Amino acid sequence: MSYEKVDVPEDGEKVTYDKEADELQVPDNPIVPIIYGDGIGKDVAPVAQKVLEKAAEATGRNIEWMRVFAGESAREKYDENLPDDTVDALREFRVSIKGPLTTPVGAGFRSLNVALRKKLDLYTNMRPTYYLDGVPSPVKNPEEMDMVNFRENTEDVYAGIEWEAGTDEVEQVREFVEDEMGYDSTIHDGPVGIGVKPITEFGTKRLVRKAINYAIENDRDSVTLVHKGNIMKFTEGAFRDWGYELAEEEFPEQTIDEDTLWEEYDGEAPEDKVVVKDRIADNMLQQLLTRTPNYDVLAMPNLNGDYLSDAAGAQIGGLGIAPGANIGDGRFLAEPVHGSAPKHAGKDKANPSAMILSGKIMLEHLGWEDAAQLVHDAVEQQISSKRVTYDLERQVEGGEKLAASEYADEICERIDELA
Repeated sequence: MSYEKVDVPEDGEKVTYDKEADELQVPDNPIVPIIYGDGIGKDVAPVAQKVLEKAAEATGRNIEWMRVFAGESAREKYDENLPDDTVDALREFRVSIKGPLTTPVGAGFRSLNVALRKKLDLYTNMRPTYYLDGVPSPVKNPEEMDMVNFRENTEDVYAGIEWEAGTDEVEQVREFVEDEMGYDSTIHDGPVGIGVKPITEFGTKRLVRKAINYAIENDRDSVTLVHKGNIMKFTEGAFRDWGYELAEEEFPEQTIDEDTLWEEYDGEAPEDKVVVKDRIADNMLQQLLTRTPNYDVLAMPNLNGDYLSDAAGAQIGGLGIAPGANIGDGRFLAEPVHGSAPKHAGKDKANPSAMILSGKIMLEHLGWEDAAQLVHDAVEQQISSKRVTYDLERQVEGGEKLAASEYADEICERIDELA
């Protein structure tokens, strides 16, 4: 494939995908597209890139980076927010990483992040949430948090199907809902905005399949379907039902439900079974705090996943260290959970840990578990040393403030020592 304004590294090779086996074939020198992003992305992405390079080299491999553009940098280079070069590169080379993006008002996309997920059908947003020793936390036992959130990426209210108050279109929808569907007392008089919340069997089952496969492959005890099905019975209630159905249809030997757990096993799950259970979303927000160790993998519709993953992240120190990734069939895009924080841009001060740890997930996805472990251990050692960026230094007694680049350099030195 040819590209208009970006260069493909000559020394790298493509990651390829065996669809039948659902497996990536990864060379030791993969071409990996990277989007620096907006705001602090320009600070954290280059230094994260340096750390990931070091971990790859320490394990006898090499990453051939391919710089591509979205957001502000794309507007400067292409006069558009999301050029074909970028989408094509992420599609062709399959495994990539990006920094945070800001969507300007009136720029044509509801969200550049959502647009990328939809264009590449990255239907799973995975956010591991685990504690790193030394990170300040608002809870007493942050080390109890070790969950992986699987959030559906393409449906729910994020599908963006809505009509603005005062338009002819919204009045047509109101008329249809009230007159033809018979919900004549549902909508108050006066201006109204209306949205549609689609949740499909197809979208639900492929998300839950990813979550259960992850639990099996990573020796996790449970998968919890988080929903508001007591109120939204035909959307989130259906998500719950389809999730259980998928487990029964495709994983009958590897999973049991909670009723079976208690009726046949007196609450003690066999080691070779993953327990599939469900919780109402508001109750789950409470149980994140009160019964943290009881949950391993959460599978959720889009909006619930947004709320729950941020709440879980707060328990282990906040979004500054929270990694994430978007996963489809044969494609992967890592990204930190935090935003672009433009007021801190260009100051070499923003914490790059979330971007680095998102890269750790990328290394795992490439099958480079040894390199990923080096990244994890080096970041944890660096934080424990109290030589950290400003956001952590101000919360740590005896902390020493480093620039983002200095922090990353010291992590690289630790990787060398650990390798």
